[in-house]
Amino acid sequence: MTEQDINLYLREVIDTMNDGLIIVRPNGTIMMVNDALLRMTGFSKDDLLNKPCSVLGCDACRIVREQADGHWCGLFEKKKESRKNCHIISKSGNYLHVLKNASLLKDEEGNILGAVETVTDISELDRKELKIRELSRKLQHEENGFCGFVGNSPAMQKVYTLLRKAARSDAPVIIYGESGTGKELAAQAIHKMSLRNDKPFVQLNCAALNESLLESELFGHIKGAFTGAYRHRQGRFEEAAGGSIFLDEIGDVPLPIQVKLLRVLETRSFERVGENINLSMDARLITATNQDLRQLVQDKQFREDFFFRINVIPVHLPPLRERKEDLPLLVDHFIHLNDHIHEGEGPAPETMRKMMSYEWPGNVRELKSALEYAAVVKDNGPIMPEHLPPQIMESGNITPCPEPILPTIEPDEKQALINALKQAGGNKSKAAKVLGVSRGTIHNRMRKYSVQYRLDE
Repeated sequence: MTEQDINLYLREVIDTMNDGLIIVRPNGTIMMVNDALLRMTGFSKDDLLNKPCSVLGCDACRIVREQADGHWCGLFEKKKESRKNCHIISKSGNYLHVLKNASLLKDEEGNILGAVETVTDISELDRKELKIRELSRKLQHEENGFCGFVGNSPAMQKVYTLLRKAARSDAPVIIYGESGTGKELAAQAIHKMSLRNDKPFVQLNCAALNESLLESELFGHIKGAFTGAYRHRQGRFEEAAGGSIFLDEIGDVPLPIQVKLLRVLETRSFERVGENINLSMDARLITATNQDLRQLVQDKQFREDFFFRINVIPVHLPPLRERKEDLPLLVDHFIHLNDHIHEGEGPAPETMRKMMSYEWPGNVRELKSALEYAAVVKDNGPIMPEHLPPQIMESGNITPCPEPILPTIEPDEKQALINALKQAGGNKSKAAKVLGVSRGTIHNRMRKYSVQYRLDE
């Protein structure tokens, strides 16, 4: 093949390229584009040919034109090759992140004939980078937590240790805790860490059912056992065979059902409603309650023998007000799970102080709901106190904030921020731990003081 043959097929060669290609005349109008550029931008040839190259809306070129002394193009002015990481605008109006390489075309005598530019779409790399960052954040949150729990406070470390030990046993476990402290998470953690983790984890809220329905749910029934029993039904103990059964709100179980559950625990067997056949019970029992069972025993509302049978390994989950040092981590965790709160839009320092002073009667569940509420009512920018639910806004400073956690405004706050970032190697999450604030607070202070510390995350 001769050079003339190559020139003859040059157009076909150019159109097989994956990268976009543009040839621009010295006056700035587009002389040629290849198929890859058209696919990339959505423009047609008629949209681009003989039009000013500014039609692509390159942000880097716009900045150069604004800074240049009246010249329309830095490439033609400086006569040097150019490599830019920039954004162009597609026909649909969307921005494309691209890498552009440009150089001048000259004849044998050095006269400028135009410029050639290749355009590589790196938007997919951006998406992959965002995915990697998101996975890194999730991994970081997992490192800060335990089986779904978030918190490194001494109180939670004791809970984690006890859950690990409980998982190694097959004895009944009862989880005590206020509403919203994570009793279901604790039950799931015990199951996941146990030798039964490859078998079913079956749960039932005992407060939601009356006596007859609860008995049917637990033990199952046969067809015709009672009015409405049109077919055989498998109970939760059967479903949990080989695994774990979690009975939440055990304090609400009626006394007659307590008697039957006690028998199940003692004989390791049960009967379906309406049937006299003993079925083997091979499931680890985990219960939970937010009530004082000892008081219920004294009030004759809970059987003492049943209490002692299920209270073999008691696990007490602390309320959020007793582990407020975990609150910044929890806030950061829930913010990253919320698609409506973006980077740097976490709680402002005054908001964090308000949250630290609140008692959180609904515990972690209430905190999550409060942040979801704030995400809905706020516009752009950080979460301010007025974005919090009314019950938090109207609350007083009931509990003083622990000194290491309370974000403070000091004259040397900027220097403290810089020192913390240096100590943490630029990692905002580690810097937040150094200062005892949330990761969002670190971002807000960096923006407030125009700190452009190069992050190593």
